[in-house]
Amino acid sequence: MKKLLFLAFAAASLLLSGCILPSSSMRMDYGGLPPIPGFADDIHDIMLPGEMEWDRARSMAIKTESFHGGVWHYAGTVEAMSLKDYMINSMQDAKWKLVGEAASTDIMFAFVKPHKTCMVIISEGRFGKTGLTLYVTIDKTAAVKLNPFGEPAVKQEQEQEQELPAF
Repeated sequence: MKKLLFLAFAAASLLLSGCILPSSSMRMDYGGLPPIPGFADDIHDIMLPGEMEWDRARSMAIKTESFHGGVWHYAGTVEAMSLKDYMINSMQDAKWKLVGEAASTDIMFAFVKPHKTCMVIISEGRFGKTGLTLYVTIDKTAAVKLNPFGEPAVKQEQEQEQELPAF
């Protein structure tokens, strides 16, 4: 009786193990093709390697009429120097200008575009994962020459000039 119960339990375990869904960290092999790179949030001029996974709990974004930005955290099983090379090349390909770089335990570099900034920090993580943090700011009003209140900035500058006393 014990043998029969054990065999039934073993058979049920084998059958049920086939029903376990794969975790999101499992990757499919598509004939050796590299994963398709992703974009940071909906900012389409910052490309990320496919190995980087978004960490929603450590990320936040803000969108207003005049500003768009935030902090995005990613982690993946990539080498820090390889990730650095990828990010610099992809940012420059997207017409971002590298304006500064620093390194200690982490690697940090800064990029600018008209009305945009992006600071990138690469850090060695736990369990073989490399961290990537993006600090992005986009001034939407500067792109269309509006002040933060949605008023034409050119008109405001002309009014300020008229208010100044002549010497």
